[in-house]
Amino acid sequence: MKFSLEWLTYFLETDASVQEIAATLNRIGHEVEGIEDPAEKLAGFRVAEVLTAGPHPDADKLQVLSVSTGDAEPLQVVCGAPNARAGMKGVLGLPGAVVPANGMELRKSAIRGVESNGMMCSVRELELGEEHDGIIELPADAPVGKAFAEYSDVSPVFDVAITPNRPDCMGVLGLARDLAAAGLGTLKPVTSDPVEGEGKALDIRIEDEQGCPAFYARTITGVTNGPSPAWMQRRLKAAGQRPISALVDCTNYLMLAFGRPAHIYDLAKLSGPVTARRAKDGERVEALNEKTYTLDSSMTVIADETSVHDIGGIMGGEHSGATDATTDVLLEIAYFDPEAIGVTGRKLGIASDARTRFERGVDPAFLDEGLDILTSLILKTCGGTPGAVTRAGKPPVEPKRIAFDPKLTATLGGVDVAEDEQKRILKALDFEVAGDWQVTCPPRRHDIEGPADLVEEVVRIYGLDKVESVALPRAEGVAKATASPLQLTERKVRRAAAARGLNEAVTWSFLPTQAAQHFADGADLWVLDNPISEDLKAMRPSLLPGLLMAAKRNADRGADTSRLFEIGRRYFRAANGASDEKPTLGVVLAGEKTQRGWSDGKAEGFDAYDAKAEALALLEAAGAPVDNLMVFGEAGAQFHPGQSATLRLGPKNVLARFGALHPATLKAFDLDGPVVAVEIYLDAIPARKNAGFARAPYAPPALQAITRDFAFLVPANLAAGDLVKAVRGADKQAIVEARVFDVFAGAGVPEGRKSLALEVTLRPGEKSFTEAEIKALSDKIVAAASKQGAELRG
Repeated sequence: MKFSLEWLTYFLETDASVQEIAATLNRIGHEVEGIEDPAEKLAGFRVAEVLTAGPHPDADKLQVLSVSTGDAEPLQVVCGAPNARAGMKGVLGLPGAVVPANGMELRKSAIRGVESNGMMCSVRELELGEEHDGIIELPADAPVGKAFAEYSDVSPVFDVAITPNRPDCMGVLGLARDLAAAGLGTLKPVTSDPVEGEGKALDIRIEDEQGCPAFYARTITGVTNGPSPAWMQRRLKAAGQRPISALVDCTNYLMLAFGRPAHIYDLAKLSGPVTARRAKDGERVEALNEKTYTLDSSMTVIADETSVHDIGGIMGGEHSGATDATTDVLLEIAYFDPEAIGVTGRKLGIASDARTRFERGVDPAFLDEGLDILTSLILKTCGGTPGAVTRAGKPPVEPKRIAFDPKLTATLGGVDVAEDEQKRILKALDFEVAGDWQVTCPPRRHDIEGPADLVEEVVRIYGLDKVESVALPRAEGVAKATASPLQLTERKVRRAAAARGLNEAVTWSFLPTQAAQHFADGADLWVLDNPISEDLKAMRPSLLPGLLMAAKRNADRGADTSRLFEIGRRYFRAANGASDEKPTLGVVLAGEKTQRGWSDGKAEGFDAYDAKAEALALLEAAGAPVDNLMVFGEAGAQFHPGQSATLRLGPKNVLARFGALHPATLKAFDLDGPVVAVEIYLDAIPARKNAGFARAPYAPPALQAITRDFAFLVPANLAAGDLVKAVRGADKQAIVEARVFDVFAGAGVPEGRKSLALEVTLRPGEKSFTEAEIKALSDKIVAAASKQGAELRG
């Protein structure tokens, strides 16, 4: 929220400097995000008078001016503005001044051979408006030579972040009240004498009492709309609001000064009684932002007999808005239910200043007073005759009373504040404090719910900087590790994945519904009722869709290869309907594994074996017993059935799935294949038994290992991994490794069989193997292989 120092001092009597005000705002909980001083931008610009104006000798559209700045000698300035003439007063930028609009530094220069000592400026060049057809024309009594910043009464502008729980500070008055309570000045009383109306009251009705509990209105006839006064425009511009017309500016001024949105209708465009009611399903309205919205029956609107003219508390309609031709107006000040405003605003996707304030909660008691202030502003700026006030409904102004113990301030706030000072602070904030510390809250303070909130008010006004930092108690000795076993596992896996050349991705936990359903495997999805975006409203049942969409974006931007991994959570519906989150690691390999080269001329893509290698390496880093894992099929419909598998610890405990993705999956995500993926279920990995903090000491083998090769004829459908596992289990102490180094099927191999050649590593213990021991181990290996249907090739 932006406001000028001039506007603040309208409500606050203070001699404090800009820096003191900013420091106090920060101290009482209103963060100052920036301070802008327009006077700094206008340094070097002065009020000047054009003494003479003559044609440029070498340019038809330029004039040579003689300009006085109050010094002894006038300056010669070349100017192209059509309204430049002798006798007028304007703004001269002297050499060395910087033009705010474009950052150009003015210098003494020659324009078409004629010396120019500065520039006569337009409104746009000084960022005072959008006019640029000519230079600024000042009144005849403007003092020549005076600094333009001083003449134009520009004021420093504060940009303050208002927290959502303080809607009472969404107006300058609210901030002034807080500053006065903090001792930075005296709050000036805001007087609003009731404005007596004439004639018959307008017919105002409420049919939706829940959405609009109170609706106050009055007419003003015979107004003359036009530009608002300079002082009002100056304050609105400082707040970042573009002046539109006197009628509209008066409502914006009320909102920014007092935090109270209001609306003005052109009375001539209304027909019959004005009613706050629920919209009809399918009803449409063109709003002031020139967009048409389709409404439903959950939304509160202001309408007449013929149509809707206002989306209640959010935005007015274009049809009934005030224009330059408006002569009779209807003023509306209403109280709308904050929850209903929030729901409607999100449904329609409208973010407006009015919605921001109504959604957080405006002062329900500021109806009559707000209507009187708005009426007075319009009468002063536009004239007219006010009508009688119509009051429909009743605002929720029942005060909240809280029993408060001042000792809680030290207990909860961590700072000792004298009881008299606590009482002074609360009263300065408009709380009523009885002798028994029964505190009555002002209706505008929707955020006050209990004694803890009153402690917060006292402490922040007393000074958040006075709350001392107190370290938490710490046990003596070496600090114990705080990371959970799962967190430690995730750290190890993250480092291992990065070391293997994978790039970590962080994708949304929300997915498009169609992408989520593709990986849901028939399970019910968690779908958000209030998503950030309608395109991202399903909680992910797998990490792979997000990684696939990331790989797609990379490919669209010319990336030949994507090696991505992510550690995150998958989301499911538990049996009792609660959320079930499961820690998971996802990997996607897409594009080229190796680039084309001189040896083969073609790039090589990823295959299922690359996915298997990543799965095994990352499972090992996670502490899974990879030597005991079994390879099964059934990786899921998203994977290619002949090029995918699962890794299991027993028939039912699935630790991971891997393989090439199905062409239908690639089509669904608009990817060119092949693409392989891995998904590791970290929660399924069993915890290590007797896992201590220290590592086991490294003990290198004393004797050298030996290798022996075996070639087996096995059934063609036998998985090589099953044979390897059987061979390893033949003697778990002596056999330390077994790997396949050749697969052959063809001449010399019977039909339905294949040849698998294994290299087996044998490591002796305390003494070297004898020939007999090696022969016995070989027999064990052949016997173990035969149980898988294998026979040793002769």
